[in-house]
This record gives sequence, C-alpha cells and structure tokens, in this order.
Amino acid sequence: MPHPRPYALSIAGFDPTAGAGVVSDIKTFESNSVYGLGVVSALTWQTDVTFEKVEWIEIDKIISQVEMLLNRFNVRHIKIGLIENLDVLQQLVCYLQMKIEHPVIVFDPILKASAGFVFHNDMQRQFFDLIDNIYCVTPNLPEATQLFGEENLHDKLIELSDKVNIYLKGGHGVKSIATDQLFTKKQVYPHSNERLATGEKHGSGCVLSSNLTAQLALGRDIIMAAEKANIHTYNFLASNEGLLGYHQLIQ
Repeated sequence: MPHPRPYALSIAGFDPTAGAGVVSDIKTFESNSVYGLGVVSALTWQTDVTFEKVEWIEIDKIISQVEMLLNRFNVRHIKIGLIENLDVLQQLVCYLQMKIEHPVIVFDPILKASAGFVFHNDMQRQFFDLIDNIYCVTPNLPEATQLFGEENLHDKLIELSDKVNIYLKGGHGVKSIATDQLFTKKQVYPHSNERLATGEKHGSGCVLSSNLTAQLALGRDIIMAAEKANIHTYNFLASNEGLLGYHQLIQ
C-alpha cells in the first residue's frame, strides 16, 4: 500500500485559466506527489494575456475556509499567494501560528499580474514586522526591491536571511543565463539556467513557490527544496511554446 501523501495548503487567488493562483498551486502540489488543499483569497477576471479586475475575499471568510480544513487534515506547510494587503496577511499568519504547531509558511508576494495589473504599490512598511513568522519569501527582483528597498539589495538579503529564507527569482533579468538565488543563514545558493526563448509563462512565480512548498512538505531541507523547485519550474517553463505551461508528474 503506498505511503500517504503529505498535505500542503494554498491560500491564493482564483485564476480562471488555472495558470496561476490556487488552481495552479494544487496542480503543482499534485505533480510533486503532495496532496493539495486550497483556500480562495481573491476572485479574478483574467486570461493569460489580460486582467480586468479582482474582488478580494474578506479575512474572516478566508480564515473560516482554512479552519474547516485544519479541523480535518494535518497541515503544516502553507503557501500564501495573492492577498489584499499586509493587514490581511498579518491576521492570517497570526491565525496559522495559533492553530498549527511550527507552521512552514511560504509567502509569494504578488505585487503585479503577468498581464500588467498592479495589485500593490507599498508593502514595505509593515512587512518587516511579519518576517519572524514566515519561513520563506519568494519575490522576483521588482518585488524584492519594493519589499526590501533597492539600495544594497544583495547585502540586505544576506543580512535578512538570518531571520527568513529568501528565494529571489531571476526571471526578470536580460542576460542569456537566468539565475535564481536562495538566501539562507547568510549564505547564497545560486541556481542558473539558460534563458528560454519561449519560456515566459503565465503564473510561473506561483509555480516556483508552490514547487518549493511541496518539496518542503516532502521533508526536504530548504537548500534541497530550492534546488528541486528550480529544476521543476524550469521544466514547466520549457514544456511548450505558449503562455500556459504543462505540469508533469515528478518521479
């Protein structure tokens, strides 16, 4: 009889294309042989190329969704994606800390949709108050700049990595080699791949962070989880020439 799969929970927006958000996260969990649970934090009107609007789910409704799942399933690993603001994030993180012993929270700070819609302009003010209760944050370069400030960013991330793991996604660069970097315990672990000519994918940031969450749920440490997440996400980016990537079951 196969060993039961671990659970992982995604708290994220609903994307009708399933390329990003909670549906994409659950597909990613499944491809890693992790059972995915999902809670909706926002409804969106979008495709892979357009974004019209977002309707936020109130924090009490998010928490009541989560509570039902926690009462039934043994969940320790949680990925948080699109969220209305840092006040909501803080309430959600505090609730998870109260309900789960040593929760492993991966926060993907989605500030802008791949189709161009801007969700947040100022998240830096409160974010530092939350760092101690988050296990890993997975920004791209523009998000890292907005969260942590542009000046001496690399040095700042090394210093912060004593408090929180930071996986800096390198997809926004222009060089032929794209390099992600894991900052952990004041060490930096780079993961470099050839930039794909048709590698742009809707929701690729969600796929990376949910791959990372799944690998942690499988018992990997942060260094190995980051390495595996990088490989799996690269394969997703290389899966086809369109904007909606394909997931493959990872053996």
